[in-house]
Amino acid sequence: MISYIGVGSNQADPIQQAKLAIERLHHLPDSVFCNSSSLYHSAPMGPQDQPDYINAVVKIDTQLTAIELLDELQKIELSQGRVRKENRWGPRTLDLDIILYDNKVINNARLTIPHYGMHEREFVLYPLLELDNELLLPDGKALLQLTAHCHKNGLIRISS
Repeated sequence: MISYIGVGSNQADPIQQAKLAIERLHHLPDSVFCNSSSLYHSAPMGPQDQPDYINAVVKIDTQLTAIELLDELQKIELSQGRVRKENRWGPRTLDLDIILYDNKVINNARLTIPHYGMHEREFVLYPLLELDNELLLPDGKALLQLTAHCHKNGLIRISS
């Protein structure tokens, strides 16, 4: 299953947090690391009284189920100091989200795929476009079409 994982951090040296997470994604069980986007600097969603984020997207080919993949991602988050809080958009050392899982649509208590907010999140769409500019989403929309209507909101590519 080709899957795309969103990587985000705005605490405890966010560039290093993102790089470490990407390195750990190389070693997921029953998975092959395909590629990662550049790192991007983005403004925070939600409360603006927090540091800016470092974001990236990683492409993997996995034999894990979506829930098994989620469990592995949450282990990586915890190992890098992630503390889950009620504030959905607060600061965090690491946030790993399954953006797409093959061409599947999943909606259950633990997981929504495609990621519920991906259509309006420049820090997801532009790194995803860097990895696959011909990508079609499960609803048939072309990624190029989404990025054509998504403002960059100060998104800056900082490294490849």
